[in-house]
Amino acid sequence: MTDVAFAAGFASIRQFNATMQAAYGCRPTDLRRGDQVGVVGGGELGLRLSYRPPFAADVLLAYLARRTIPGVEEVVDGRYRRTVALPRSRGTIELEPQADTSSVLLRVCLDDLRDLGLLSQRCRQLFDLESDPLPIGQILAADPLLAPLIAVRPGIRVPGTIDGFELAVRAIVGQQISVAGARTLLGRLVNKLGAPLAAPRGALTHFFPSAAVVAESDLKGIGLTAARATSLLALAQAVATGTLMLDRGADREKTQARLLAVPGVGPWTASYIAMRALGDPDALPATDLGLRRALERYGVDGAARVLTARAEAWRPWRASGCPIPTRRRLYECLP
Repeated sequence: MTDVAFAAGFASIRQFNATMQAAYGCRPTDLRRGDQVGVVGGGELGLRLSYRPPFAADVLLAYLARRTIPGVEEVVDGRYRRTVALPRSRGTIELEPQADTSSVLLRVCLDDLRDLGLLSQRCRQLFDLESDPLPIGQILAADPLLAPLIAVRPGIRVPGTIDGFELAVRAIVGQQISVAGARTLLGRLVNKLGAPLAAPRGALTHFFPSAAVVAESDLKGIGLTAARATSLLALAQAVATGTLMLDRGADREKTQARLLAVPGVGPWTASYIAMRALGDPDALPATDLGLRRALERYGVDGAARVLTARAEAWRPWRASGCPIPTRRRLYECLP
């Protein structure tokens, strides 16, 4: 553990011990024994990802469950599971929210652990675990529409993504079709182009295809329109060549401009990608049909110009305001 401390950049063992105690609530030797991090069975490594409560985990899991890509993701028994393909490794993960410890248990099975830090960060982004819901909620609650909804269900997060290219593909495929229809098309894409696991793990059978693979592929026979296929190929080529970066380190303004240059990508798609892949807390997909209908159910004009004007008061957390009115079934107890 001393070697780990100095390799990580700590100037002293005392500083290392204090930091570990503050972050994990235990001594480094406890971590070594596996009290917080360790093998949890089946060759899996377990890590606890902390968050600031409240955390509406069931809302987030329900959102992800409805949009799982067949073969790549599943949500079962309150756990989100999926395959992951990283720069130096491949494998599977499982994320299980645990309210009693204000953490999410991440179970990892990778063929190379050098990507563990990157994967942990992306999992935090997927579940929006860096969010501080209390100050965000205070700003959003100034809106008389959002205030009672936040009071009933605090801690709603903005789902991120494990992979920016995958998210952008989802957004393009999902344009102007139902969620179920998009899942079907994405499943076909994975079946055709995704590399299979050596052995299925439950419903997990394939890795999502990389941008390089999609860029060199024939997308016929999947069910995509010619326009959608053209958009996906242009997107994949831009990502594969490094012209377009879809992660949280990218310049948001430049990235959105490059996205809008991709055939078939309009303001809604670019804003949606910015919200989930780039982590822009102020992104606002003002023309989103689901958001518009949700607002209309509460008697609010959902027109893009009206929503944009209303959401000025939500800044700089407009993205956090978007999911709140769309969870209708959770708020049926309200007048």
